[in-house]
Amino acid sequence: MPQNELGTRVASLNDWYRLNAAHTVLQHALTGPDAGRLALVSSFGAESVVLLHMVSVIRRDTPVIFLDTELLFAETLVYQQELTERLGLTDVRIIRADPAEKAADDPDMTLHTRDTDACCALRKTRPLEQALRGFDGWITGRKRYQGGARAEMDFFEVEEATGRMKVNPLAHWQPTDVRTYMEENRLPRHPLVARGYPSIGCMPCTSPVKPGEDPRAGRWRGAEKSECGIHVVNGKIVRQGVNA
Repeated sequence: MPQNELGTRVASLNDWYRLNAAHTVLQHALTGPDAGRLALVSSFGAESVVLLHMVSVIRRDTPVIFLDTELLFAETLVYQQELTERLGLTDVRIIRADPAEKAADDPDMTLHTRDTDACCALRKTRPLEQALRGFDGWITGRKRYQGGARAEMDFFEVEEATGRMKVNPLAHWQPTDVRTYMEENRLPRHPLVARGYPSIGCMPCTSPVKPGEDPRAGRWRGAEKSECGIHVVNGKIVRQGVNA
């Protein structure tokens, strides 16, 4: 679809659903004709269970893309399996980097120590782009309170680099909304949250967060990096949060 046409559709959707709840936005995106064929991209991280649960209620055969970087915490891999079974998700796609690219770019699994952006591109950005081929858009768990370029985010966006639609049902949620939803629906938390990990990525690049720190302070701590590159603006990684 031409970007100008998609932009018009996105603007119309945002006007129509501006005052609606997250569940309504997601239900329309998954069952209405306007958004096209969508996949939910989930890290199965600290807050992922909210959207995964909503999807399981609305349409549990929604494709769910899980990027296994092969550097994840063991707890994340177990949590992914447990949630998939508990929520009855029927189309979870576990995506990994191309073996030939890994052999060429990171044969000893140490690329993250030399070039974190290159490691994320190898293990996340390029595999995701491949996995999303054939989809008209994707669903994310991004929220305005996370700051940076997300602060003015709408429910529906145009991803300029690819011409796909991005759907952000939780855009207007606050941390209390996430906690309340999880408690009211008795959803299991990622086991690392209780151990001081409010934001969970790959094991080598994620550390515990002290009380009072930004929730993303443990991601690539000490580096000028706070995004893996999956979310870009005009083809460039947008630095956000504590490491911006």
